[in-house]
Amino acid sequence: MANAVKRTQFELVGCHPALDLVNTLDWRFRENPEELITSYADLVRFVVQCGLMTAAQGRRLHRIARTSKAAQVAAQTRELREAAARVFYVAIDGDDPQLDALQDLQNCFREAEAHRCLRWSQGHLRWEVPAAPELPLWLLSLETAQLLTSGNMDMVRACGNPECRWLFLDTSKNHTRRWCDMKICGNRMKARRFKAQHR
Repeated sequence: MANAVKRTQFELVGCHPALDLVNTLDWRFRENPEELITSYADLVRFVVQCGLMTAAQGRRLHRIARTSKAAQVAAQTRELREAAARVFYVAIDGDDPQLDALQDLQNCFREAEAHRCLRWSQGHLRWEVPAAPELPLWLLSLETAQLLTSGNMDMVRACGNPECRWLFLDTSKNHTRRWCDMKICGNRMKARRFKAQHR
């Protein structure tokens, strides 16, 4: 989980950028959650750390996005995150998502798709997205669409700590992973149960 002090690195425990994005609203289920993407610089740093862009691409984006556009893209990314969260959490709980969440996601996905183009590079065709200020948003939209429409949705889990509930792909051998990070939430919940049993 996040510390109160601002970090230089995000804790990527989700095994997928779309899940790590949802986790950037830390302590989501507390009265006062902690926002980890407070600026465009945070967003670029997050996307670079996820491996969706190179550090050089990130530096270029900083140079071309020093206007109100940067704040707008950061806000739109937070909207994407919250729409995705509304779908992921209800799916985990076995319910159907609200239509407004699906519509919000569809709008994000269509916008990102509209900017993908085929490029020939080193003997292969590949999809590329142009280096516009919206690049981090578009990349995260495409990653979110990929996961939500894949068979891997069956492996999406929420941390067993009810105050945390960070999302992750359960890629463990027997699909029994319970915690976002065993060293943090796992040990914390074990200690809580131990105290309760010995009262």
